[in-house]
Amino acid sequence: MSLRFPRLAFARLFAACCAALVLASSLALAQTAAKPAPQTVQLDRNGLIMLLKSALIALDQANKTGNYTVLRDLAAPAFAAANNPARLAEIFANLRRDKVDLSGVLVLEPQLTAMPEILPNGMLHFAGFFPSAPAQINFELIFAPVDGQWRLFGLGANVGSSAPVAPPPAPAPAKPAPTAEPKKPAGAKP
Repeated sequence: MSLRFPRLAFARLFAACCAALVLASSLALAQTAAKPAPQTVQLDRNGLIMLLKSALIALDQANKTGNYTVLRDLAAPAFAAANNPARLAEIFANLRRDKVDLSGVLVLEPQLTAMPEILPNGMLHFAGFFPSAPAQINFELIFAPVDGQWRLFGLGANVGSSAPVAPPPAPAPAKPAPTAEPKKPAGAKP
């Protein structure tokens, strides 16, 4: 499967999906003087994987059909209020244009790079990737507690290279500029 998604588009995509999170966080901070630091949370691994895979499959189906209504309706109310289906179609246009197939997440095992944690605003955050070749699926998700259930609040997904990437070479040390020595006339003695 041919999967490409530029880093800039991923950053823009995640920023757009999390715009409501920033607003909600600002309001929550204004209401409460002191907030605890994010807490690492021990969640049932199967439950976490179900949240992750169902969100990515909902995105995959929305991209394949061009209908983002179900993705929006499955999300938290604040996400739905900030993102109408047309806006979601615009946000995920690159995935749709590149015909990115996310269905592989159904059979792949995710690797977490940011362990599940409860943010100061009570939301669940985690990130990672699904290793596959020639590309891997990267994800970052935020869920809000709504009526005793975790509902999608922020979604970032992209496809990147699964090959190990060597660090950039160290810059070569600067060579001193050669100094011009005065030329001696032929036959002259030092």
